[in-house]
Amino acid sequence: MQFFKYQGTGNDFVMLDNRAGDISLDTDAIARLCHRRFGIGADGLILLSPSGKADFRMVYFNADGNESTMCGNGGRCLAAFAHDLHISPQHWQEGSPQYVFDAIDGLHEALVTDRTTHADGLVSLRMTRPYGLRQVSESDWWLHTGSPHYVVFADAPVAELDVFHRGREIRYSAPFAADNGTNANFVNILAPNRLQVRTYERGVEDETLSCGTGVTASAYLYLHAHPAQRGQGAVAIQTPGGDLRVRVKAFGSEQEAVWLEGPAVRVFEGKI
Repeated sequence: MQFFKYQGTGNDFVMLDNRAGDISLDTDAIARLCHRRFGIGADGLILLSPSGKADFRMVYFNADGNESTMCGNGGRCLAAFAHDLHISPQHWQEGSPQYVFDAIDGLHEALVTDRTTHADGLVSLRMTRPYGLRQVSESDWWLHTGSPHYVVFADAPVAELDVFHRGREIRYSAPFAADNGTNANFVNILAPNRLQVRTYERGVEDETLSCGTGVTASAYLYLHAHPAQRGQGAVAIQTPGGDLRVRVKAFGSEQEAVWLEGPAVRVFEGKI
């Protein structure tokens, strides 16, 4: 079986071209492919599958082999993969392909910047409109951005935080047990519209170097709490895996649009 390995700001994914619809993998097989010692090694596996209502469909599995909710960095990598496979989109924007793909949380738009002039392979992905916002405490919030995210705005430096143990504690806490747990994000505000974020991801069951839906939740909650910053451009976010940007247009209105932007590149390909 031919596979492709893509990386998007610290997250890496096994990509499989399933346009023929003939790939069938069980949970154990996917977990073996994602295993970092005995397989290819990845945070997740993504099938690029046919869709009757979009350019293609995204089917995403966590590294534990279970199908999961939306992955923002994975969606950006999938759009880059589609571009590298020369899949023609239904729409173009200023000469760049603008894909529409179907995912577990609905339709997404993805704009792939000209990869011949941008070596870092920038891809912008329109995220699901966030919902379910609730404040848990003065510093803690919860929000769904295609995946569920608990967000802690920390006073202490998150660089020194034990993300594995603190994140695992939140992930399995009672309020979220009925919904298969939650992801956990720890945030420092570095400057106006600039954040530092570390994330514990369920399914991976560890800290990951970056999380697209997690930084989206963190940026959205920051703008929710700081209305004066909503018209000041994108929120720049540092993660251990690199930098991302989140742009929210028409915050809080019916026309609201949330975009996640960052690099997405092919690392290598092979057969297994």
